[in-house]
Amino acid sequence: MLMMVNAYARDLIVRFQHDEEGLALTEYLLLLGLLTGAVITAVTLFGTNLTAVWNGWAVWIGTLSTTGPSS
Repeated sequence: MLMMVNAYARDLIVRFQHDEEGLALTEYLLLLGLLTGAVITAVTLFGTNLTAVWNGWAVWIGTLSTTGPSS
């Protein structure tokens, strides 16, 4: 019985080593993690500057809507 379990475990390990199905998922998860880290880092580093730029654009768009088209 022990030899059968040992043979089954060896066969399972060999099949697992040659299986390439999970590689794509692993690569996509690594890429997703890197992109998420890059976005978090960018927002953390440039967050205050982005807020100032966004507020500047909001003020500029607000002045466009209050002045109306020139006639």
